Amino acid sequence: MRALRILLIFVVILGGLFVIADRIAVNFAEDEAADRLKTTENLSSTPDVSIKGFPFLTQVAGGSLDDVEVGIKDYEAAAGDAGRKIRIDDLQADMKGVEFSGDYSSATATSATGTATIAYDELLKTAKPEPTQVAPGVTANVVGLSDGGNGKIKVTVEATVLGTKLPEPVSVLSSVKVENGTVRVHADGLPRFGGVDIAENRVRAITDFQQKIDGLPGGIELDTVQAAPDGVEITVKGSDVRLAG
Repeated sequence: MRALRILLIFVVILGGLFVIADRIAVNFAEDEAADRLKTTENLSSTPDVSIKGFPFLTQVAGGSLDDVEVGIKDYEAAAGDAGRKIRIDDLQADMKGVEFSGDYSSATATSATGTATIAYDELLKTAKPEPTQVAPGVTANVVGLSDGGNGKIKVTVEATVLGTKLPEPVSVLSSVKVENGTVRVHADGLPRFGGVDIAENRVRAITDFQQKIDGLPGGIELDTVQAAPDGVEITVKGSDVRLAG
């Protein structure tokens, strides 16, 4: 009995040491992965990397990690031509089946899904903020974007008719969707400016707009978009997503 008790104590100690070693190893790996991702994506700050699953060391021995979560606080994505950028907030990505090279210099996920937010003030930059003529004597421009409820964006437009600014801006609810990596905002109805009849295509030249977003980390792409209180919430997805190297 005494020998059995000693053996059990020995096994418990070994198990505890293994857990400690495993946690030390995973913490080191998370820091290394975060540093490599920061360099690969040219990020201004170090992202959060969390390697899920236990034990970590057996996953390493197999050359593949089951689940890796990545969080990037602020990410500047390419916004079409002319080198423009758009800020994406709180990008959270869940990477599945992450395989890495023998020297850990590269890592690729079989698939990835995630969420992020584009603030309304960022999206507003893609609208037409400067007054534009929509009819003789009538100019208009988008001055605000906000949550319209039920997944809609409220687009607020300011207009000037015959040199006089209308006392109150007009608003219209708009639908938002993703097509080929582009966020498209389309007014459900058309606002009227001081009772002036204006051709639909001229009004939509102000109310409707789009923003191409590409260059997301690792090659992930936009999937869906929906209006929310603080901005438009987007989901992303991808396959063969590169985390490093």
